[in-house]
Amino acid sequence: MTGAVRSVLAGAALAALVAPALAADGKAVFETVCVACHQEGGVGAPGLAPPLVDPELWSRLGDKAGAYVTGVLVAGLSGKIEAVGQTYVGVAMPSQEALSDEELVAVATYVLHDLNHLDVAIPAPPRADPPSHKALRAMRKGDAP
Repeated sequence: MTGAVRSVLAGAALAALVAPALAADGKAVFETVCVACHQEGGVGAPGLAPPLVDPELWSRLGDKAGAYVTGVLVAGLSGKIEAVGQTYVGVAMPSQEALSDEELVAVATYVLHDLNHLDVAIPAPPRADPPSHKALRAMRKGDAP
C-alpha cells in the first residue's frame, strides 16, 4: 500500500494513516486498520475481538447501527460485551480517531453494507461529542434511546 503509514496502538491493534487515494475505500481501510483483530471478513477472533458480522446485534440496533459503529470508531470501546454467544471481557478496542471522517465513514459503510448487507445510514463521526463506553455498551444491549 503506497503512502500508508502504520503504527501499533494499544494491545495488538493496528492503526494507520491511509493514503488519500484509499480514503473512500472502506475495504482497504478495514484491511489496513481492523483486520489484525477483527480478522478477514469481520469474523472476529475469540477472546480478542468480537465478530463484526453479527445479525442479532445489527437487528437489535436497527437504524442506530450506523451511529453505533461511528461511535465505536471515534471513542473506542472497553469493558464486557456479548457477541454471537460469546462473552468478551476486557474488550479494548482503541479509538481510530487518527483516521479522517471520510475513512471512518468508508470503513463503517464496509462493515454495515458490505459485510452485513444492511441498508442503514452512516452518520458523520461524532468527534465533537463522542459517546462514552458505557453509552455504547448500553446501545449495544438495546438499552439506549
